[in-house]
Amino acid sequence: MPRRVTERPPRRRPERAASFAPSSEALTVAIRAAGLRRTAPRVAVLRFMAAASSPVSHGELVEALGEAFDRVTVYRNLLDLVAAGLVSRTDLGDHVWRYELRRIAGAHASAHPHFLCVDCGTVACLQGVTVELAPSRKLPRAVVQRAVEVQIKGRCDDCVK
Repeated sequence: MPRRVTERPPRRRPERAASFAPSSEALTVAIRAAGLRRTAPRVAVLRFMAAASSPVSHGELVEALGEAFDRVTVYRNLLDLVAAGLVSRTDLGDHVWRYELRRIAGAHASAHPHFLCVDCGTVACLQGVTVELAPSRKLPRAVVQRAVEVQIKGRCDDCVK
């Protein structure tokens, strides 16, 4: 029986949320409080991530920042921001690291599940959604200590149409 081949819709760019735009001063305070030097690439990365409505990949971030900073500079700054605890890094099962703000007031909640569309690759933060785990003796220690990430996969509204 021949395999059915379907075309994937083009991957959408991350949307920017209009509701949160941190000042340069707020970003500087957050960067220095994390023990890092304030640099133009770090401020640009955090500013973009604060305005993004979903986690972004390194490639999406490089494309969004344009030619202001090279790929390696952006990547090294992402690693520094992750190590400092300002940004979280997540693989949603598609082998692409995605990054989002963790600790700047007014930005994303620190822990929330994500939805990944298996057709087009769109990622959405599920703010306000909680997942409760029933207590069990057989749960791994990481689950008991709440050191887990919840990922929900399926087809987004656009792909279901």
